[in-house]
Amino acid sequence: MNADHLKEVLTQARQEVAKVIIGQQDVVEKALIAIFTGQHALIEGVPGVAKTLLVRTLAHVLGCEFSRIQFTPDLMPADITGTNVFNLQRNEFSLIKGPVFTSFLLADEINRAPAKTQSALLQAMQERTVTIDRDTHVLPPSFTVFATQNPIEYEGTYPLPEAQKDRFMLKISMKSPERAEELALAQRTLGKESPEATLNSGAVQAVIKPHDLLELRQQLAAIVMREELAGYLVDIVRATRQHESILVGAGPRATQSLMLACRAHAAIAGRDFVTPDDIKTMAAPVLEHRVILRPEFEIEGLGIAEVIQQILQQIAVPR
Repeated sequence: MNADHLKEVLTQARQEVAKVIIGQQDVVEKALIAIFTGQHALIEGVPGVAKTLLVRTLAHVLGCEFSRIQFTPDLMPADITGTNVFNLQRNEFSLIKGPVFTSFLLADEINRAPAKTQSALLQAMQERTVTIDRDTHVLPPSFTVFATQNPIEYEGTYPLPEAQKDRFMLKISMKSPERAEELALAQRTLGKESPEATLNSGAVQAVIKPHDLLELRQQLAAIVMREELAGYLVDIVRATRQHESILVGAGPRATQSLMLACRAHAAIAGRDFVTPDDIKTMAAPVLEHRVILRPEFEIEGLGIAEVIQQILQQIAVPR
């Protein structure tokens, strides 16, 4: 497989997803970036903007298994990972696998569960393994977590620990559709071509098989990033640790994530090299959820996105 094939697959994937998801091109691109870099994504949006449907559609288009976990306050770690159950007929313990044993896992409303349950995903996200009763089980190499959370309803929720947020490569914000897109959705809902019906009807084709995904990920290594741009990227991340309005800046994992995200963004654009615009475009999605503002600046109404834009303006772009 070559870089042209990677570009072709990405184009086909976007076309197939567009049969179900109306609009949201930027969201689809960011989700593909997370998948093709082997990372995880945190999706934030109000109810009804098709967060769950997006992940289901991506799993179908990329020929991968899909599982969904509805996080609730009474959810236990074993409900995610699975547990060993004694089999009376065989007189031995047998493993009942949890929903984490899949390729694409949707952790729906992840902030509804307490930290103990949220942390059950940490090992799976970082090492792609699960330990149950001292036995370690390997997850599929294409294992990807998409976690959703509601940005406006915080009653009865448990904020994600910083260590867990850092495991997510991107924070993807799904906004309400434009008027024309919502009108198209309304018209499709009245007929037999609603997004759900389209996905279930078989009209959406898988563009690759599961084992092809690993080969395509390797093609990202062919995307060239000049040394000057790598230095520019590192300076951006390091600036988040020194900015006067930031209490906690992004760590080294953010540097790695931004590097991978820029490569994938270049591939989606059909290029085999990274530009400064790739870095500027991906800086906010990669850094936003990793940065904590000082309380006095939050009170003044300053947003994290604005701070990141300030940093981008302050650092000279290499020629």
